[in-house]
Amino acid sequence: MVTAHTALVAAVRTALRAAADPAAAEPMRAYMKSAMPFLGVKKPARTAALKPVFAAHRLPDDDGWRAAVLALWDGAEFREERYAAITLAQLKPYAAYATRPGTLGLYDHLIVTGAWWDLVDELAIRSVGPVLRAHPADATPVVRGWAHDADLWRRRTAIICQLGAKAGTDVDLLAEAIEANANDKEFFLRKGIGWALREHAKRDPGWVRAFVAAHEADLSPLSRREALRNIDPPSIVTRG
Repeated sequence: MVTAHTALVAAVRTALRAAADPAAAEPMRAYMKSAMPFLGVKKPARTAALKPVFAAHRLPDDDGWRAAVLALWDGAEFREERYAAITLAQLKPYAAYATRPGTLGLYDHLIVTGAWWDLVDELAIRSVGPVLRAHPADATPVVRGWAHDADLWRRRTAIICQLGAKAGTDVDLLAEAIEANANDKEFFLRKGIGWALREHAKRDPGWVRAFVAAHEADLSPLSRREALRNIDPPSIVTRG
């Protein structure tokens, strides 16, 4: 039976395959260190190919939107299908669905199964972050739990999901997410910590400077360097 969401999924796959560039596919896969193959559809071409598809196949409800996102993601044969799933998850017509607290379960599935920065970072910042800002009472306990989780990508999400929040940043949550992971030697956590602090420094450099000073023994040189990159001299940034 063809439904609105199955028709959309089929149309997305058809459009991506029509835009495929076999010469670009293997270099893209190698760069991303992806076990899943690529079609070779770079972002500008992907955007151009999918925009009319999404416009022509508007989904009528939350259930159809979720089903389409999951079908594209879980049934993906090529990485571009997962990129398309993220794009669909973040389209403005579905913002009311995408920012509900219950949608964190969907994002958690995508984060844990995606398990790489090109997928996780986009979901953390542009999917999880908006839910956290729209529904802090419901979302904060979830994100706090992720900060302490065994899964690397849940932890990275907890650290970076407030990028771009500006005045809406929950500094207590940010501090907890960083403190829970400051001693971890994993590059993606250390880099994420520095990134999150550097971003918040645009809004409150004093808070970031004080936080780094207070946690100097725990934060890695990479995290400290990234955090202070735009607010302190290089001699101080690289110390320790």
